[in-house]
Amino acid sequence: MAKPYYTPGSLSAAHYDMITGLDVRLRGDEDIYAGLVPEGGSALELGAGTGRLTAGLAGRGHPIVGVDISPTMLAQAQTRVAGLPEEVRSRIQMVRGDMTSLDLKRTFDLVFLPFFTLAHVPAGAAWKNTFAVVARHMAEGALAACHLPRIDVMKLPAPAEKHLPVMDQPLPDGRRLLMFVKERTFREGVNRLDQVLEYAVAEPGGRIVQRSPERLTFYMSDPAPLAATAGLVLDRDPINLGDVGDIWVFRRA
Repeated sequence: MAKPYYTPGSLSAAHYDMITGLDVRLRGDEDIYAGLVPEGGSALELGAGTGRLTAGLAGRGHPIVGVDISPTMLAQAQTRVAGLPEEVRSRIQMVRGDMTSLDLKRTFDLVFLPFFTLAHVPAGAAWKNTFAVVARHMAEGALAACHLPRIDVMKLPAPAEKHLPVMDQPLPDGRRLLMFVKERTFREGVNRLDQVLEYAVAEPGGRIVQRSPERLTFYMSDPAPLAATAGLVLDRDPINLGDVGDIWVFRRA
């Protein structure tokens, strides 16, 4: 039985930083978000995960609040923050919260949802509620940005050889982390991608000692109409990132 992605005990959560660090399609996202906030301006990150971008923007001089709903991911973020210089740590606040209902009672110069955060919830009421949260936290003249997947990439089939790993990386203890794509289906109309990704830990001799099948679901739709219900309009053409997704940038109408 596949467990949800990023849940406590899942290998995707335990090795999140390594897995995302290997994904060359994400490279450059920090530069893009940093370019959307004025010098010294504040930022709110919804779906902060383990704090990669939170720490990155704080290191560039921006006060930032990182929000995530997963206690497992937040614990890793707190560990990351604890290892930063005091000057950078002082700019960071990590908060557990739900992006569809959050109210921090303050505003920011940039609100952003990185790495398909919004795509984790159905494109309907949840997106509408999230855009209301985004607008609520935008200061005058602020921008909002969300990274969403491309439908043509979501439609790609699963690998033909499901027994072969699509990732095979060494771990610090000499073992290896493997990933297999066990299922991948796309539902037209609702634009929903369902995947079962199995992570496995193998000993040096190749014997697998741990398996973690995990279900990952993404939804996609044109975000502009739902953003409009919160008074937001597109500020520019979507920014391509790694040919698998686009960063959509909004401002107040």
